[in-house]
Amino acid sequence: MAILEIAGVTKRFGSHLVLNDISLNVEAGEVHCLLGENGAGKSTLCNLIFGVHRPDAGLIKYDGGEFRPSGPAHALELGIAMVHQHFSLVSNMSVVENLMLGRAQAILKQDFIIRRMQELADEYDLKIDPHCIVGDLSVGERQRIEIIKCLLSNPRLLLLDEPTAVLPPEEVDSLLTVCRKVAESGRGVILVTHKLAEIAKVADRTSVLRQGRIVESVCMEGADMHALVRSMVGRDVKSGDSVLAATLGILSEADQDAANATPVAAAVVNSRSLGLPALQLQGLSFQDKDGVTRLSDVHLSVARGEIVGIAGVEGNGQSELGAIIAGLLTPTGGAMKIGEQDLTGSSAQDITDAGAGIIPEDRHAVACISELSVAENLFLGSLEKFSRFGLLDREKMAKQAATMMSEFDVRATSPNAPMSSLSGGNQQKAVLARELSLDPLIFLLAAQPTRGLDVGAVEAVFNRIRTAASNGLGVLLISSDLNELIAVSDRVAVLYRGAIVGELPADPANREKIGAMMSGHLH
Repeated sequence: MAILEIAGVTKRFGSHLVLNDISLNVEAGEVHCLLGENGAGKSTLCNLIFGVHRPDAGLIKYDGGEFRPSGPAHALELGIAMVHQHFSLVSNMSVVENLMLGRAQAILKQDFIIRRMQELADEYDLKIDPHCIVGDLSVGERQRIEIIKCLLSNPRLLLLDEPTAVLPPEEVDSLLTVCRKVAESGRGVILVTHKLAEIAKVADRTSVLRQGRIVESVCMEGADMHALVRSMVGRDVKSGDSVLAATLGILSEADQDAANATPVAAAVVNSRSLGLPALQLQGLSFQDKDGVTRLSDVHLSVARGEIVGIAGVEGNGQSELGAIIAGLLTPTGGAMKIGEQDLTGSSAQDITDAGAGIIPEDRHAVACISELSVAENLFLGSLEKFSRFGLLDREKMAKQAATMMSEFDVRATSPNAPMSSLSGGNQQKAVLARELSLDPLIFLLAAQPTRGLDVGAVEAVFNRIRTAASNGLGVLLISSDLNELIAVSDRVAVLYRGAIVGELPADPANREKIGAMMSGHLH
């Protein structure tokens, strides 16, 4: 039985056609995956189903009847819940207080919510302390709260928009298990992802969107994964296509053996020479406000022309390390140099002025201002270049922004479009364009730079980072994706419980050793 039926749905924003004649069904007991590049229309389709937007044409049926929700609250009332790509949590409130928001007075009691949280933790292994302040939690833990918030309402149809994008590797399988259990209970699940390995594990059917159209819908039993990628990006992704094939998990064993024999990282390293240190960390330590040690005696150097990867299970100090380098936290011990300048405890502006580009792990909270235009975001921190007599020359700024957008393939309707109107991949490319255009620039911190990005955006981001390293930029790459680190970095250092416990060349042969160190197995 079809829980959801979509027939000929079209959606425009102004003159921009986002969805074009979309038709698909979601059956009870089914996990239906939506696959596509950023900007293909996946999130817009989910938002139509959840009542955020209304279609301009076409028909949506839910449980056999015509479905015209007045808004998300109406959709939720009818049994449709959605885990959004971007969090909707209040950071200075506790977990349980966030879960109480917007719920009926009859259940506005903490003990009821806590009891339901425990039931969901037992059923789906979604454990989290109900009394923790959300702002103190990791990105992965916040994503877990969003999933719990949806499951509290016991939905008949669950929409998940890139839910694994912010999860560390060890939690991805747990999330996919949640999807499977929800479907097996007779409900429907729509899962938006670009990870082929995830689709292979959990999907019953997959629909591929490209440029607002469904170009293919397939049953996953016996499906050709290479064909799905070809439908998504319009070309084959081969073992030589940088990190993409390994990240997507689509290599055959023969292809993987060939890739391992000549790793991408080795080819890139051999083509460039290393220079003076771009970053030096000497005994860096950090304790949080409760006195808990998050970083302990970290020593690390990144040379100009080198890409150093930081591996580790989320919550082992990566976020704090990135925040200290960005000037958002002050270390409680040790020293930090960018080039020859001692910048220990310096402000974010001083660190940028010294020649450091920063791509933070949470681009929405830290890296951009979604209400401002793309042009304004591209020149954050340097708007004075376009100021005369206290007024901004917006025409000049838009012209230069258009040049940068073309160079970095940032796709938007215009430089004056709000940053919020861009897909996640294009937002990240805009952040990358801004940081790589800084002058001077000797060091780049890239913290989770491909989190939530599709195959095409991943390729674009890493090609830019590699090119910059080849031109003498020192890069510190923090990523929860070990495959990416091995394929892109020169060497990988492992953070475990706030300390660097080992370092190995970025070679596929060292994958198991690096993974063991990430889990605390040091011998």
